Amino acid sequence: MFESLSERLNRSIKNLRGQGRLSEQNVKDTLREVRLALLEADVALPVVKQLIDAVRDKAIGQEVLTSLSPGQALIKIVNDELVQIMGEQSVGLELNTQPPAVVLMAGLQGSGKTTTTGKLALRLKERDKRKVMVVSCDVYRPAAIAQLQKLATDIDVAFYPSEPDQKPVDIAKNALDQARKQFIDVLIVDTAGRLAVDQEMMDEISQLNTTLQPAETLFVVDSMTGQDAANTAAAFGETLPLTGVVLTKTDGDARGGAALSVRMVTGKPIKFIGAGEKLTALETFHPDRIASRILGMGDVVSLVEEVQEKVDHQKAEKLARKINKGKSFDMLDLRDQMEQMLKMGGMSSFIDKLPGAANLPDAVKNQANDKEIRRTIAIINSMTPHERKFPAVIKGSRKRRIAMGSGTQVQEINKLMKQHAQMSKMMKKMARGGMKKMLRGMKGQLPPGMGI
Repeated sequence: MFESLSERLNRSIKNLRGQGRLSEQNVKDTLREVRLALLEADVALPVVKQLIDAVRDKAIGQEVLTSLSPGQALIKIVNDELVQIMGEQSVGLELNTQPPAVVLMAGLQGSGKTTTTGKLALRLKERDKRKVMVVSCDVYRPAAIAQLQKLATDIDVAFYPSEPDQKPVDIAKNALDQARKQFIDVLIVDTAGRLAVDQEMMDEISQLNTTLQPAETLFVVDSMTGQDAANTAAAFGETLPLTGVVLTKTDGDARGGAALSVRMVTGKPIKFIGAGEKLTALETFHPDRIASRILGMGDVVSLVEEVQEKVDHQKAEKLARKINKGKSFDMLDLRDQMEQMLKMGGMSSFIDKLPGAANLPDAVKNQANDKEIRRTIAIINSMTPHERKFPAVIKGSRKRRIAMGSGTQVQEINKLMKQHAQMSKMMKKMARGGMKKMLRGMKGQLPPGMGI
């Protein structure tokens, strides 16, 4: 997300290098590029105008601190304005009400409401330790009911069954009664969508809102629709008392225009962003961290939180003890590391949160893809237990068998063997003398200023 916007903004601000202060002319030239970058990212025009005007007013004539270059000074101003537009701070769910607290999910067909209902249910169950029930009021698409039932089974939360011949309001009333009887903390109601905003849908969801009196009414919107996301959200906001927005499919959106537009157009906070099909792929929306990512400064805080939350610390400690005892780093260990990476959203998500990611060459970004990780896991899975434990035995005929079993080429097996040997060697160095000794061995290869 924000890939193209980050690249364009960084390129624009680089033009200020070598200049002593932010003058009217150099700010004007740079902001012309910034405006184009925002418009190309499909940011709503009123939002672009407000951002550019605010940055211009604050930047022109500003003396640059001795510790900052003009480019860095402008980045600071742009960062502050982006945070301001997106809402300054994250806003969580307000569920402090008489249980069961009702969360009503609204949005167009295909926006990802049902999947987001499952993601939110899992989040409330695991993070907040709430007892959750989900129900589908989408009687127009029978597959929606079956889909939600499967999701509820997968994440082990209560599911209230419904039928296509029932009225949505009756389903909602019955589900609420059942939730009270089962002492449910949160009832999440998935509603029907349409291909476009129409009065019939609006009347139905308005009736559901009146009947349920939800604690939260969340508008679920596909971020890839850009400006349309903000316009649709505004249309729903006129009918429903929305309390927040969930942006979905942000992993497929390189522009990020919706994230910048929705808050200002609707006046409602973005509460979550969905970045992938996995049910764990729902993140709290932090405006300051998102602004940092847009400007290519990464999001290390979110990265650390993901590591703490999603990495299997028992496996990590077990591997550390194994390496410290001088035991070899085998293919099973490599597979575990790659599976942990996929749990964190994959390489693209990892790189997206690193500072300076926007400046990485395209060749590097293209290599860091989850297909390669999954292919490597497939190769390791095609090995016998003995081969995984003792990779040195993998020679010619074994390589051909593994390649056939994993649908790959022998060259790819050779490449994996080489990578594994390098990692194993690095692990042994760390075990013998720790990281310090390994860095000392790299002396002379490090960039200037990184002496040991």
